[in-house]
Amino acid sequence: MLDPLYLKTAATAPSSAGDPAVAETVRTVLADIRDRGDAAVREYSEKFDKWSPESFKLSDEKIEEIISSVPIEVLDDIRTVQENVRVFAQHQRDSLHDFEIETAPGVHLGQRNLPVSAAGAYAPGGRYPLVASAHMTTVTAKVAGVPHITACTPPIRGEIPAATVAAFHLAGAHEIYLLGGVQAVGAMALGTETISKVDMLAGPGNAFVAEAKRQLFGEVGIDLFAGPTEVLVVADSDADPFIVAVDLLSQAEHGPDSPAILITESEALARAVIEHIDALLPDMPTRDFAGAAWRDHGQVIVVADIEAAYALADTFASEHVQILTSEPRRALDAMTNYGALFLGEKTCVSYGDKVIGTNHTLPTRHAARYTGGLWVGKYIKTVTYQEVTDAAASAELGRLCGRAARVEYFEGHARSGDVRAAKFGGDNLSWKPKTPAAI
Repeated sequence: MLDPLYLKTAATAPSSAGDPAVAETVRTVLADIRDRGDAAVREYSEKFDKWSPESFKLSDEKIEEIISSVPIEVLDDIRTVQENVRVFAQHQRDSLHDFEIETAPGVHLGQRNLPVSAAGAYAPGGRYPLVASAHMTTVTAKVAGVPHITACTPPIRGEIPAATVAAFHLAGAHEIYLLGGVQAVGAMALGTETISKVDMLAGPGNAFVAEAKRQLFGEVGIDLFAGPTEVLVVADSDADPFIVAVDLLSQAEHGPDSPAILITESEALARAVIEHIDALLPDMPTRDFAGAAWRDHGQVIVVADIEAAYALADTFASEHVQILTSEPRRALDAMTNYGALFLGEKTCVSYGDKVIGTNHTLPTRHAARYTGGLWVGKYIKTVTYQEVTDAAASAELGRLCGRAARVEYFEGHARSGDVRAAKFGGDNLSWKPKTPAAI
């Protein structure tokens, strides 16, 4: 097999290490919120967002007022997208089944799928308010059956992000706070005098929000450890090079550190894609991000055949993998490491990001090797229960437990089995103490 031909290589490799200064800032803020609650949250909101309203929580009346300012077409589109997300999430929920089995006479084992009690949903503001984050976090949590959802989103240069607020409300959030950054996720995770503690945090954010979720993980659950958005396109000679170029740049605009990679069997296609990107970038409104991402993290790789393309693509374990080939569904069998697959020219990663209904919160930085993205199951605890109703079965399990536990030198565990073998099976207890309280 021929070695891959790199027509473009990444100037710098994406760093998996966090910024120590960011980590220290986040650690300080979280410790302060833990100690001082609402007072600390307000101070950091003033410091970082220049935002300190009488109340961060939006009243029902204020929410209705905000929604009334959103154009009807935008509201209709939000409802349509949320229904797409809801339908897919409901099918995911329906795939999770409670069950109970009897593994031996009188030995009952069961499994239940229980939602977490409270979830926190975050939608960032900043340069690009991510309205779709409200759909992905909140609709999914609602379908999972989470009884209480707290939503936070920051003001954008002092203005209320009306469409994001509308999206959270229509998705079913029970409380909505105009609050952003570490102070928002910290308040939801730790709880304050006015903001209830949640069990699970979901939603994207900047480096500070991502680091806050990393530090809070364990105290609360999180959706994923976030990294830069990634796109990888596998294309053959039948692909349209203009579409390939547009789709690569569509994801590069997420940020200057977003990898955009093309793997193809066709050198002619590869060169045409590079030419199209060079022509598109100068007039692209988001070229400051997209241009830097393509310059520093873009790659174009030519391989011997489509099988080699799939094999190489799998090593990247990319967040988004787009298949622009004559037989795109072959990728379903050929690949295993990806956050989400987008099959064929008639779909694209942007559909997944914004409208199609699958969840866009996906693994980055090679995490697709061991996990998928946000889904209904992230908000659900799969728990088990056991019940033994037959005396003979309990006695036999007690004997087995005694032997198994003593292999590991766990005498206390063994005795829990022994007493049941004695009570329900008539066995003798060699270790029984000589006291009136003995069995």
